[in-house]
Amino acid sequence: MTIPPQIGRGMDRVDARAKVTGAARYSAEHGPPGTLRAVLVGARIPRGRITAIDTSAARAAEGVAAVLSHLDLPRVAEAPHLIPSLAGTTAHGQSFFPMQDDRVHYAGQPVALVVADTLERAEYAAGLVDVSYEEEPWVATLAQGRGDAYEPERIFGGFAPGRIERGDVEAGLARADVRIENTHHFAANHHNPIEPSATTAVWEGSGLTLYDSTQGPTATRLTVAQLLGIPPSDVRVISGFVGGSFGSKAMVWAHPTLAAMAARHMRAPVTLALNRAQTFTNTGHREEQEQTITLGATRDGRLTAIRYSKTSPTSPFDDWAEPSMGAVNRMYACPAFEGAHHLFEAATMTPTFMRAPGEATGAFVIETAMDELAHELGMDPIELRLRNHADLDPESGRPWSSKGLRECYTLGAELFGWADRDPAPVTGAARDGHWVLGTGMAGAIYPVVGVFNPQRARARVYADGRAVIETGCSDFGTGAGTVLRQVAADALGLEAEAVTAHYGDTDLPTTVAAVGSAGAGAISAAAHTAATALRERLVAQAVADPGSPLHGADPAAVRVSGGRMVRPDTGAGETYGEMLGRHMTFDAEALGEWAPPEQGEYGTATFGAQFAEVAVDPDLGLVRVRRMLGVFAPGRVLNYRTARSQLMGGMLWGLGQALLEATYMEPNRGRWLNAGLDGYLVPVNADAPDVRVEMIEVEDRAVNPLGVKGVGEIGQVGMAAAIANAVFHATGRRFRDLPITVEAVMAPA
Repeated sequence: MTIPPQIGRGMDRVDARAKVTGAARYSAEHGPPGTLRAVLVGARIPRGRITAIDTSAARAAEGVAAVLSHLDLPRVAEAPHLIPSLAGTTAHGQSFFPMQDDRVHYAGQPVALVVADTLERAEYAAGLVDVSYEEEPWVATLAQGRGDAYEPERIFGGFAPGRIERGDVEAGLARADVRIENTHHFAANHHNPIEPSATTAVWEGSGLTLYDSTQGPTATRLTVAQLLGIPPSDVRVISGFVGGSFGSKAMVWAHPTLAAMAARHMRAPVTLALNRAQTFTNTGHREEQEQTITLGATRDGRLTAIRYSKTSPTSPFDDWAEPSMGAVNRMYACPAFEGAHHLFEAATMTPTFMRAPGEATGAFVIETAMDELAHELGMDPIELRLRNHADLDPESGRPWSSKGLRECYTLGAELFGWADRDPAPVTGAARDGHWVLGTGMAGAIYPVVGVFNPQRARARVYADGRAVIETGCSDFGTGAGTVLRQVAADALGLEAEAVTAHYGDTDLPTTVAAVGSAGAGAISAAAHTAATALRERLVAQAVADPGSPLHGADPAAVRVSGGRMVRPDTGAGETYGEMLGRHMTFDAEALGEWAPPEQGEYGTATFGAQFAEVAVDPDLGLVRVRRMLGVFAPGRVLNYRTARSQLMGGMLWGLGQALLEATYMEPNRGRWLNAGLDGYLVPVNADAPDVRVEMIEVEDRAVNPLGVKGVGEIGQVGMAAAIANAVFHATGRRFRDLPITVEAVMAPA
């Protein structure tokens, strides 16, 4: 039996039935009988110190087992370090751990922990904890802190430089025929996954089991072990089902360790689940930002120089900013670039990764500027982009490992009907009753994020013809468990339905946290390596076995399909099960390890082109997106169905970024004003337009064995810019701040 390739199939997700029927158990739903519930108490001031904590009323409340604060909790064994080591050991969300002293650094910072026999009783008692404070001066917004900004040496957890320079920007701007200079403001954003972060901690002797909602079980294991001062081998992290993340669960925040501390203090299992409002102050966010860009270009549209700067608030203890200038620097060929980040300390927790970190905002800046430049030159926006197409990576000068961007432009323009567009804003826009229609486009780029440590997986084949692939990664909605089956099946010559995937457990072989679109490439490489090693071992055993029809065959010539090993010269063969049975062996297994390659020879990134049509009601200030198209070149596609879902989700998030999503800081109180889904707007079904996703596969031999570059981030990157450019086409007005609000559209030009 010959079976088709399993990689690339549009296979249904293996976890779908459990999720839609309610059979899936999430982190807060684990725990043996007698598990206690813990609730955090957050600081009510933005900065200062705690002068007193009165817990008497809370302790007296029915069902309350303990009220813990810095007066009760032990000190952590080692101070957190935000920058992970190159060995990929720990992943602290910030270099600050709460409830260690009386200092308050931001509103919502955990200052007490109430433990009770039920969640409702713990929540009630948390409201009875009376904390007194001495408030100190603070700043929280760009308007308050801009004057104190400094230039950091490193940002983004130490992974990105604070400044990038190449070429002579002053000379490039001096010889430019046209200049575009704009300043953009971006509201802060929060992740809001459907499942707020949660941890259930269970001690058995010196061993700790954490059921944690995390993107990286191994990262949680190593981080909590470091903070508690115990061997990592004493910590097991299980993360079977994770209800979304988008970056909020990429780093390890305080709650898993606090849950473990509370469970050890109580000598009983404890579940600590954040409520929706607490996710706004305990798991990071995309920071408020101001970005300024200057483009210089010749009259024929060739870029001569780009100058860029960004200012944003960070915490008092970490130099964090998402690296927005990466997209600005690498998207187009330009001989000169100068970019710098500027930070000021604010009464906030450390920001963190949020979907397409850096590129989502940086692409908006460069892609709206390019649209404005095209309008100024009277040139088609796609033609301008093609004239500045970067054949080499502008940052390094190296060739791209793969690209496909020209093909994305071409296919996208054809599918969208771009040639039929009248480019003139307002007068060229179509009308539908009182709605004014506009169209826009943008390019997209996202780096192929490298991983540091080896990725491991274990493959096992049973004599009954079934197989298992095991690795420690979690699946937080990306379909990792599904593609694990497909990759292992393809390497073993089986149908994916014959393979079971085990994942989300640190007792399984170690893989990296799935962040920055690196997860698919890393885990598929590990699974492919393990399954290929097992297939080669079984083939080698067969050709060395005098009792096998394959005896004496060239192992490299043997083909496997449907679990049957066949020598092509004679057609003779046998199944895995037949060979194992002859040797009275129930199964065979192999451990595979993939060491990430050095990528210094190439520039690596994923590219795409995105298009949008909007309808604007100028009188009511309404903007409705009617259709969106995205064409992407993500390397090899492991599963077209789940990849399309990921890309569509990113595109819809781009809609939210453009028109809806904003968290507002109360400037006089230093706390988030709309910390909840009642005030933080996200796209719903009524907002969703017609969305089309297309993928162009490009071969990439540099990034990993299967050439997978990832799809989790790129879908969002160019969408907000495409929408804003479409709004300009409809109205003739540039909206430089995100989100584009009803009030902004209604305001006089």
